[in-house]
Order: sequence, then structure tokens, then C-alpha cells
Amino acid sequence: MSANANNDHETIDLTLKVWRQRSQGAPGQFETHEMKGVSVHSSFLEMLDVLNSTLVADGKEPVVFDHDCREGICGSCGVVVNGKAHGAESETATCQLHMRKFRNGETIFIEPWRAEGFPIVRDLMVDRSAFDRVMAAGGYVSANTGSPPDANATPIPGEDAEDAMDAAACIGCGACVAACPNSAAMLFVGAKVAHLARLPQGQPERERRVVAMVQAMDAEGFGNCTNHYECSMACPKGIDVDVIAQLNRDYIKATLTRSES
Repeated sequence: MSANANNDHETIDLTLKVWRQRSQGAPGQFETHEMKGVSVHSSFLEMLDVLNSTLVADGKEPVVFDHDCREGICGSCGVVVNGKAHGAESETATCQLHMRKFRNGETIFIEPWRAEGFPIVRDLMVDRSAFDRVMAAGGYVSANTGSPPDANATPIPGEDAEDAMDAAACIGCGACVAACPNSAAMLFVGAKVAHLARLPQGQPERERRVVAMVQAMDAEGFGNCTNHYECSMACPKGIDVDVIAQLNRDYIKATLTRSES
């Protein structure tokens, strides 16, 4: 596939090789579908919608895949397109990938995220609740209930605010895990840790947070970072690997502090 494929026509014909698997542990295989007259203006998920409409009309089981907002915000969608998490377009979620990026007559392989921490539910859908458990371990700040504080009550340097916002852009889609040869979740965890580590509200629980989240990440079966940087390349929000460095620094500091106390 060419990320810069140009089409002179309004529609293209495609051959889809779609992964089908009834459940975790069940055997899976690629299923071939010929798609004729696909609008180049449609999104990748809209193309799958058309495929499913055809399958249902023929009395066949539709392809199961995750989606929600379809605006690149929620992090629900995500498939491997021709070996690339979310496809070859940089900083683009699957729902924002458009068919004009593919060539007429092209064969497209579509697979689910493949990682121990993301067991397959069915077809292209995987269970990403491991991320929820990692977040529950420490991806928050504790605060007294009551009226919300004024937005300007706590001064935050502009650079810190911008860095925190960059890290907070992570939508938790799991592309970083799918792209990593080790199925590491360190870009995701690093983004969540770095977001709060760069704000004054995150300081009281900073050490406890990073230790708890790393322990939860390891317990879920995710691998370790070995600096391939595929995670950042696949991230639809362009999260920088600097957050992994922040995660490592905070974790080392927290574990050393605890061992000395």
C-alpha cells in the first residue's frame, strides 16, 4: 500500500483479506472478499460497514470490529492494515483513514491487535480492558469532593502545561502495543504517568502512582520497551517516546526512595 496513493476515479475495486476468529483460543483464518465500487471518499470503517451489509444480505455473519465516535477521539477503533497498526498514514486512527489512500485493485490484509494483553474477542475485536485496570491502579489524582477549584487557582508554567496536554492526548487505543515487537504498553503508561507528573496536582501521589501502574502493566502480560520506537510511529496522536523516559526516571526514583525508607 502507498500512503500517498492517488486515485483518478471516484470508486476503486479491492480484495480484502479479513481475519476471522470466533473466539479466543479458536482457530482463525483470513477470509477473502472482493469489494467492487468502493467510494474513495469513504473511511476505512465505512468500507467495512459496506462489507458487513453485503454479508448480512447474503445470510452470512458480519465481521466484528470495534468502533464508537469515528472521529479519532475515543480510541475504540483499531486494526492492523497491511501490517501497520491503524494503517500506514501517520497520526491517523483507523476511523480517520480514507479509501483514497489505497490503489485500485489493491489487496488489503486486515488483522486485529495481536498481544497477550489484548485477547481476541471475535474477528477484529480485542479485549482492551487491561488498559482500564492499569488506569485504575493509579492513573488519577485524589481530591476532596465539593466545589471545583478555580481554573487559575494553581499557577502552572506554560511549558509544563503544554507538555502535560501533549501526554494527555493519548486516547488509549492500544496501537502502541500492537506495533511493538514486545507488545509493550510503556508509551500508554508513560503518557498517563507523564501527564500527571508534569502538573502540581499530580505530585502528592506521584511515586505511588508510577509504581502501581507499572506493576499493573506487568501483571497484564505486556512486554518491556527495547527502544524500537514503533509505538510512537503507530500512535494516532503522535505521543513522543519522551514519556517513556519520564516513566523510567519516575519509576527508578520511586523504587529507590521506597527501598531507603
